[in-house]
Amino acid sequence: MSPLMIAAIAMIIAPFIGSFLSVLVVRLPLEENVVWGRSRCRSCNKPLGPAELIPLVSWAMQGGKCSGCGASVSALYPSMELATTAVALWAVMTVPPELAIASVVLGWVLLTLAVMDARSYFLSDILTLPLIPTGLAMAWVIDPHSLLLHAAAAAAGFMLMMAVAWVYQQLRGREGLGMGDAKFMAGAGAWLGLSGLGPVLLIGVAVNAVMLVVARILGRQIDNSTPVPLGTGLAAGMWLTWLYGPISLGTW
Repeated sequence: MSPLMIAAIAMIIAPFIGSFLSVLVVRLPLEENVVWGRSRCRSCNKPLGPAELIPLVSWAMQGGKCSGCGASVSALYPSMELATTAVALWAVMTVPPELAIASVVLGWVLLTLAVMDARSYFLSDILTLPLIPTGLAMAWVIDPHSLLLHAAAAAAGFMLMMAVAWVYQQLRGREGLGMGDAKFMAGAGAWLGLSGLGPVLLIGVAVNAVMLVVARILGRQIDNSTPVPLGTGLAAGMWLTWLYGPISLGTW
C-alpha cells in the first residue's frame, strides 16, 4: 500500500484503537478483564451504549460527563484517541512504506506503555514481553543476518536494567526499578539492536528529568522519594530511536 493509503486507513481506525488502548491503560494495572468486561461508567457502573462508545464524538457530545450519573469522564479517553491518530501519522510520514504498518503498531504499544506508567507506575507484561519476539521478527525481516545481534541486544537490555536496579538498591536501600523496565529494555534491544540501547536510556532519563521539572513548576513537591515513571521516558526513547536511528555524536 502507498503511504497515502496507509495514512488514510490509520486516520479512520486510529481513534477506535485509541479507545481500546485507553481501556488497557486503566484496566491492566487493576488486573481487570480487558476482553470480556463491558465498558461502564467508572463512577456509577452504568453500561455504555453504542452511541457512548463512538471515539471523540461521544465524549464531546456528552460534555465529558456520564449520561447516567453526571460524573466527569476522564479526558484520558479522547486524549488517547487523538494521540493514536497522531502517532500513526507520525510513523507513516517518517519511515519507509514497507515499515509503516509495523511502526504504527509499535507506536501504539509504546504510547500505551508510556501513559500507563505515567498514571500507575506499571508496565504490563501483556505489552512488554511481545516486544521481544516481534522485535526479533522485524530484525529477521529487515536483515536476517542481524537476528543474533538483536537477540544479544535483548539479553543485554534486560541485564543492563537489572544491574542498574541492583546498584540502586545497594546504594539507596530500596527498590528503584521494577522488572517491567528490564523487560521493556529487552524489547528495545530486540527492535533496535545494541546501538539503540544507549540512546533509549539517555533519552528516557532526559524525558523523566523534564517531567520532574514540569511537575515542580506546577507546584508538586519533589524529593528523593518521589516516584519516577521511567517507562514513560524509555518509551519515548525507543520511539524516537526507531524512527530516527541512534544518536550519533559525530553529527552534533
